[in-house]
Amino acid sequence: MGAESGVGDGADVAGFYERVDEGRFLSSGYTRGPWDPGSQHAGPPAALLGRAVEERPGGRGDMRIARITYEILRPVPIGPLELTTSVLRAGRGTEVVEAALAPAGAAPVMLARALRVRVAEDSVPSVVPGPELPPPGEVGPTPFFPVPWEQGYHSAMETRFTRGAFTELGPGTCWMRMRVPLVAGEEPRPLDRVLVAADSGNGISSVVDFGRYLFVNGDLTVHLHRHPAGEWVCVEARTSVDAAGIGLADARLHDEKGPIGRSAQSLFVAPRG
Repeated sequence: MGAESGVGDGADVAGFYERVDEGRFLSSGYTRGPWDPGSQHAGPPAALLGRAVEERPGGRGDMRIARITYEILRPVPIGPLELTTSVLRAGRGTEVVEAALAPAGAAPVMLARALRVRVAEDSVPSVVPGPELPPPGEVGPTPFFPVPWEQGYHSAMETRFTRGAFTELGPGTCWMRMRVPLVAGEEPRPLDRVLVAADSGNGISSVVDFGRYLFVNGDLTVHLHRHPAGEWVCVEARTSVDAAGIGLADARLHDEKGPIGRSAQSLFVAPRG
């Protein structure tokens, strides 16, 4: 195993999380991000919060998430987590739901606010903009950039670049597929697959050297105009950085049928050390 690969997490859990009971989860080592051995990549907790919005008691089955915005207040630790949800606004055509993720007995470390829109299948014309991308089957697996631990987000996701690479600077286009479910023993959902991948835009399109600079996002916003389908999600990302240390990673999101939405991350960029 790589150095510091276990920090009290559920190392044997066959998923990013194990459901303990209603609203309580145990994080596994698969959630570990590239920055710190005790902290999660923001993709898995983003997906967990998105699932909480959809699963909330009393939620309407005729609504889907059209936009979800995350505030990453502090690094999400690997360990027991608690989820809560509340409805901020409820209307006939839209509603706003907030979800909070916190270590057991502590203050929230990540918040999500989702706009859900009422849907009625085949009620309006379908308009799908944008060019098609090479499918994931036409490209081979691409390695993650080196990290000093063996188990983590990088080992839980399969990645296939059609443009760029994690080890190359500049815009990148990467198909991503979960190797493990979001919650152990539970079938991954389409929204899980999108949200667990969307936070990788800044890594896919990094424009500064990972070894010399931090480029950490403090938020994530995902817009979805179509419900995703299939196992693969493509993140077509581009990053811009101002010399003062603020960046933006902007991405188009696709599944194998075509475009499904966009994601954006505000970045804190600074020299390491």
